[in-house]
Amino acid sequence: MATKLHNLSDYNPEKVPSGKGKKVGIVYAEWNYEITYALRDGAVKTLLANGVNEEDITLASVPGSFELIYGASQMVKSDKYDSVIAIGCVIRGDTPHFDYICEGVTAGLSKLNTKYDTPVIFGLITTNDFQQAKDRSGGIHGNKGDECAVTALHMMAQEW
Repeated sequence: MATKLHNLSDYNPEKVPSGKGKKVGIVYAEWNYEITYALRDGAVKTLLANGVNEEDITLASVPGSFELIYGASQMVKSDKYDSVIAIGCVIRGDTPHFDYICEGVTAGLSKLNTKYDTPVIFGLITTNDFQQAKDRSGGIHGNKGDECAVTALHMMAQEW
C-alpha cells in the first residue's frame, strides 16, 4: 500500500497567535548542521511571519544535541524569554548511542518544562537516516522548525 506524502508542517496561519512583543530563545546543535541550520532558519522565518521582532529572537549554538539541555536551561534560567526552542538532529547509527542521546535529551528538556514557567519546545528530530532528516528539515515532509515556532507561539499565548 502506497503512503501519501504530505507536508507535516502545514498549518492554518489564521489560527496561530501573534508573537508581537514576545521574546524567543532558540538553542540549536551544531552536529548535523546541514539539518539543524535548516530547522533553525525555519523557526526564525515562522516567528518573524507571526509578529516576533527580529531583535526579540536570540540564537545560541551548542556542539551537539545532548548539550541542548544545558543551553535551554541557561536560557530559561535567564528569565529573558517567553519561550525557548531546542533544535537538534540525531540520526540512528550502528551503536546504541542514538538511544542514549535521544532518551537523555527528551528527559532533560521534559524536566525543564516541569521545573520552570518558560515553555521549552522540543525540536529534536530523530531519524533512521540522513534522507529522513532532510525530508523533515525543509523537504517533502515540511520543516520541523516551522512546527516548533508555531508551538512556541501557541504556548506563549496561553493564560494559565
